[in-house]
Amino acid sequence: MTQAPRDRLRGLRYVWRVPILLALVVIAMPLGGVVALLPDGQDDGKRESLAQRIVRRWSCWMLRGAFGFRIVSHGTQVHGPVLFVANHVSWMDIQLLHTQRAACFVAKAEIARWPLVGWLAARAGTIFHRRGNASSLGAVMAVMVGRLRGGRAVAVFPEGGIEHELTGITTVRTFHARVFQCALDAQVPIQPVALTYCRGGSAWNGATFRHAEGFLGNFLRLLGEPPLQAEVHFLAPLSTPAENGRRALADAARSAIAECLSQRA
Repeated sequence: MTQAPRDRLRGLRYVWRVPILLALVVIAMPLGGVVALLPDGQDDGKRESLAQRIVRRWSCWMLRGAFGFRIVSHGTQVHGPVLFVANHVSWMDIQLLHTQRAACFVAKAEIARWPLVGWLAARAGTIFHRRGNASSLGAVMAVMVGRLRGGRAVAVFPEGGIEHELTGITTVRTFHARVFQCALDAQVPIQPVALTYCRGGSAWNGATFRHAEGFLGNFLRLLGEPPLQAEVHFLAPLSTPAENGRRALADAARSAIAECLSQRA
């Protein structure tokens, strides 16, 4: 088995990225408090509240400054209340989509305990769900509908979790259909969003978890990686008539995202 060539610049990247990350952590403390105190306000996709602007700007600083990402956006996002449904590649997906829109994410409850990321996610309005808990999902769905009816954008990962890199970076697993019901109830559009991390012009599978790799190990590994291109593809919104059914909507969203990712393979 051929070993990957040694990255001689990894240590040097830590030298300049770690101080940037520490500075961002220090900045995040007061900013997180401000975001928690400020009203959310409605978000039409063009004019954002101060709290939403802070979340978006800080996410840009983190991915660009600390991790050296080049962020590229394709397509046009839906303005006003919308349900974004995206494939799930990395714990950085939330921050990546936040660079485009400070949406209310639905994420697994374990993320709330992750260092820095969990604390910031909570202050950005993330809705935490205990997977496998039916009563938790019911409460989460009610909150999602309330946020959408209140004029906010909500974002979900219908695959339900992240697989390790051996699964294949362009593989999109089955979408859970129940989360699409909140868009039907709130009568808002659904927009599929394809997220991918590229190197050398093609999708790179190293952004996701390696086998048996935990959050901290992945965080530190990516902190020393050469610059990546992180792409956000806003795809054509789906129609949401009730007769389509949430299963049909889930399958249509998955197909659109899978087709987009296949072009980046």
